[in-house]
Amino acid sequence: MTYESATSYLLGTINETASRRNPARLDRMRVFLEQLGNPHLAYPTIHVGGTSGKGSTSTMIAAALTASGKRTGLHTKPHLTSMTERVRLDGTPISEDEFAETLAAMMPAIEATARAESRPTYYETLLALAFVSFAKRGIDVAVIEVGLGGKLDGTNLVRPEVSVITNVGLDHTDVLGTTHEAIAADKAGIAKPGVPLVSFATGAARAVIEDACRAAGAPFFAVGELTSIERRPSEPYGQSFTVTSDAAVYDLSLPVLGGFQRANAATSIVALERLPAALRPAPADVEHGFAQLVIPGRMEFFPGHPSVVFDIAHNPDKASSLAAALRETFPDRRFVFVIGIGDTKDAANVLRPLFELPASFVFTQFETAGRTSERPQRLANIAELAGMTARTISDPVDALSVARRAADGSNVVVVTGSTFVTGILRAWWLEHVVERSRR
Repeated sequence: MTYESATSYLLGTINETASRRNPARLDRMRVFLEQLGNPHLAYPTIHVGGTSGKGSTSTMIAAALTASGKRTGLHTKPHLTSMTERVRLDGTPISEDEFAETLAAMMPAIEATARAESRPTYYETLLALAFVSFAKRGIDVAVIEVGLGGKLDGTNLVRPEVSVITNVGLDHTDVLGTTHEAIAADKAGIAKPGVPLVSFATGAARAVIEDACRAAGAPFFAVGELTSIERRPSEPYGQSFTVTSDAAVYDLSLPVLGGFQRANAATSIVALERLPAALRPAPADVEHGFAQLVIPGRMEFFPGHPSVVFDIAHNPDKASSLAAALRETFPDRRFVFVIGIGDTKDAANVLRPLFELPASFVFTQFETAGRTSERPQRLANIAELAGMTARTISDPVDALSVARRAADGSNVVVVTGSTFVTGILRAWWLEHVVERSRR
């Protein structure tokens, strides 16, 4: 099996809408992992869920563990450019050859699961591939990001040392429920007896999570009550701040932007402090690991004329965080947004926080297996009804080119919305702008 045939097979298994609505899907994942020898139980894990920030929080936790000398696996989703990004060892994705070899070795288990239950989905297969790869590599610890919700997510078969729910917002309402309380209840399904659960959730969502922890016998730790955050002067387009917990003081410098990343850092610290002593990094390891962070597509800044920011903001919660981060980082600048949004997303509420900024918009679309893009004209109509200047260009690269020409040297181009649009344009940018500037 080649990497190309491996990705072709996986893309052919995309059927997540049907899978998400099937309450028996966790049974299929259980059978699948049993066929593989239960690789997810071969090492300690940290289980990270939430509406927004779970990918960044997972990456921070993994970076601190790697800095402490632990051989660390990291599984996050979605990927931006390559499926191999979902299986990282000490921050580095596995090779395409190893990815393909691992999937090939899994095929007998896939066929056996298909006979016993049904064929594992795209997401389930990629998750299992990460579990198998980590076991094969003999890692010390893995950080596993929840895919969707919590209760019935395929990751909920791990037996973690610590669980995390970063926050709760309105996303995937067609599957998880239409209120914060309903979504919180689903996410709180990752609570397990005796396993500490750390959360930055607030209000009614926090109350639901606390109740679920109480019922499950999981100790609950509220990040907002256990930490304080104080900003310090920092280099341009990075941030420095101090997180004081009930156990230590951390002087942090992050090469990533956005106030939401400070909240993610505090959440990561509280989770790390709840690990068993043998796994727990020292504060100096946390500081060093966080200073080396690379989080592609999360307020990722490239200086220039104009400068460009790439940020995946495909739900209202992420869009609000992006708007706040842009306002904080570029207080006197205008923005030109390049945006594509999936047709299952709440486009109007994703766009609404961005309309509060001094900005114009170029709407585009994407084409990928198993996903459908919202029509750019519909997005433009939403913007124009809000009094914003908008245009539509179907090809994402052409849309970015038009946005760059429309932005004078003092403006910032922001590529956001769908993971697919952000990933396509980030890859193009790295190849055609960043690499050429280095020659």
